[in-house]
Amino acid sequence: MHLAYPAVLAALLFCVGLYGVLARRNAILVLMSVELMLNAVNLNLVAFDVWLRDTLHAGQALTLFTIAIAAAEIGIGLAIVLAVHRNRGTSDIDRLRDTAETDEAETLPDTVEADGAETDGAETAPGRADGKTGKTKKAGATT
Repeated sequence: MHLAYPAVLAALLFCVGLYGVLARRNAILVLMSVELMLNAVNLNLVAFDVWLRDTLHAGQALTLFTIAIAAAEIGIGLAIVLAVHRNRGTSDIDRLRDTAETDEAETLPDTVEADGAETDGAETAPGRADGKTGKTKKAGATT
């Protein structure tokens, strides 16, 4: 068999995976696209291992290593996506851009509460000048 057939198939798989990473907004579909890209690399590793007739079979060994790393990556990635989905209610990547930490607590000006006592901006919710913390109790919660 010629080397061109698996190489072209791997290139097509990689391109489909790259399109999925760049175009999709759902985090699970992005993870699936990354898996496609890793499978394209695995196909290339095995094809070149067979073509070069390597006695150590380094391509196949690297493929097994890549499969193990991909399994760990998917496990951690899905755990993160599920945790974010529980907290935010969505796995849309565009809506998750506000998860980065900012120094809003340091940049907020001092506020004055209704009773006249001054508080710093770190105690108030970001964007709130009324001195409220923004925390709410759940129904049925005990104190």
